[in-house]
Amino acid sequence: MSKIDFVIMWVDGNDPKWQQEKMKYSIDNNADGSIYRYRDFGLLKYWFRGVEKFAPWVNNVYFVTWGHVPEWLNTCNPKIKIVKHSDYIPAEYLPTFSANTIENNLHRIEGLSENFVLLNDDFYLINHTTEQDFFKDGKPMDTVALNVQCPQKSLISRYFGINDTAIVNEYFDFRLSLKDNFWKWFSLKNGKPMLRTIILKSCPRFPGFWQHHLASSFCKATFKEVWDREYEVLHQTSLHKFRESTDVNQWLFKDWQIAAGNFNVRSIKFGESFFIDRDGISSIKLKMLSYIRNQKGKMIAINDGEMSNVEFDNLVQDLTESFQHILPNKSSFEK
Repeated sequence: MSKIDFVIMWVDGNDPKWQQEKMKYSIDNNADGSIYRYRDFGLLKYWFRGVEKFAPWVNNVYFVTWGHVPEWLNTCNPKIKIVKHSDYIPAEYLPTFSANTIENNLHRIEGLSENFVLLNDDFYLINHTTEQDFFKDGKPMDTVALNVQCPQKSLISRYFGINDTAIVNEYFDFRLSLKDNFWKWFSLKNGKPMLRTIILKSCPRFPGFWQHHLASSFCKATFKEVWDREYEVLHQTSLHKFRESTDVNQWLFKDWQIAAGNFNVRSIKFGESFFIDRDGISSIKLKMLSYIRNQKGKMIAINDGEMSNVEFDNLVQDLTESFQHILPNKSSFEK
């Protein structure tokens, strides 16, 4: 089995120096600089505890940051590699406050393994994993399904999937991809989302890709290939200081791997992603807390959303108690 690295991106939205730097750049109507992009749940130590307990096999953890690191983080841990944006992102793209720029250039990180897993700081391991949960026979593991992209003006990220899919359709024959990888696309492991594939399989081209929104397994070779073929669009995306509707994001590389058949199917039961909506925060919160405490899957994603400061503080307290229940002991990543 080839070595597998984890990559995590983190930003301290409360850092006054970072805020000062961010304020130097204006945000136009087509850019996304909302608080939800930078707000911190304060649960990062449980991210590391989960990695140490549930993925002890990981090679290195690349901690990608603007420059700040948590005070409690043990940077002397041999598995920790602190990577500043300036360490790998070309100078012409800096400074950046766009996750798209940070993600789309990850293959440039010195020493990063060919097979790596990209995780957000709100993706938490809550049960034991193996290398085969992320790569099998050298291929990335993924849960796949077709989807219809439905953009909305108020949510810029909805456009990324459309932009990504348009590029994929330039290089791959949709029906041939389904035919050559039939048992992957129509595997029962894909769960209910496979119904979307059944409904959309007669489309003349890829209508879009459903995203499980959990950790993404990547081959560096995919990044290099897409950059070679679509340099201009990736270059223009990387020039943006904030996320814009014309961007492409990490899903482009993920969708490229899927369209090429360079993947194996991971069960949808691997994990679950929760999106916080102010109108339904109470019911969603109960499901999240239960999912963590009962370790119903191997990973959980907790996506920030619109809520009051009081609701946010209460949620953080409840989540802290739930993570403490399954991960009570300090990890070697903590001082």
